[in-house]
Amino acid sequence: MTADAAEWDDRYGPEQIWSGQPNAALVAEVADPPPGRVLDVGCGEGADAVWLAGRGWQVTALDVSRVALERAARHAADAGVEVTWLAAGLLEADLPAEAFDLVSAQYPALRSTPGRDAERALRTAVAPGGTLLVVHHALVDTAEAAAAGFDPADYVSPADVAATLDDDWEVQVHEERPRHVTGGAGAHHTHDVVLRARRLR
Repeated sequence: MTADAAEWDDRYGPEQIWSGQPNAALVAEVADPPPGRVLDVGCGEGADAVWLAGRGWQVTALDVSRVALERAARHAADAGVEVTWLAAGLLEADLPAEAFDLVSAQYPALRSTPGRDAERALRTAVAPGGTLLVVHHALVDTAEAAAAGFDPADYVSPADVAATLDDDWEVQVHEERPRHVTGGAGAHHTHDVVLRARRLR
């Protein structure tokens, strides 16, 4: 087990921490496209993956925390849907290139690197004609984050991903919007940044 995996297992603890509902930005952005193959990056306790599978998507969901994945698998079993679960980080997962019609990264904890490795991995996973959706919290209180031992600058943001997109991509949405969540550990966040881009070729 890696240090990151052990840390996230500890964070998840003995009880469910998220609301169990799919993220609103995901629901809003992929309600219409026909289902295909989707990669759920940092799937946590599996609410997004289960929702997608229930709508006919062929879902591959990855997370470093086995605690989270065990809860996610139970959620999927209770919902009667099938999901392929991977206990790995994005860079360690050895994913096939251009294999997914949708790559969804909802509030991912992807560490920034000089080589933009996470950004490249996200892009590479998307099939031509497919969609990349990256959502993160906006208006983060940096002092509060620092007190919790977290520096947002150490992690990949939607703006970081957008900055790496070239003429092979069409940015369809890149905006800040209100977020309304009443339960779960992230309910105190009031705004999101949403990036949706389509791979042209």
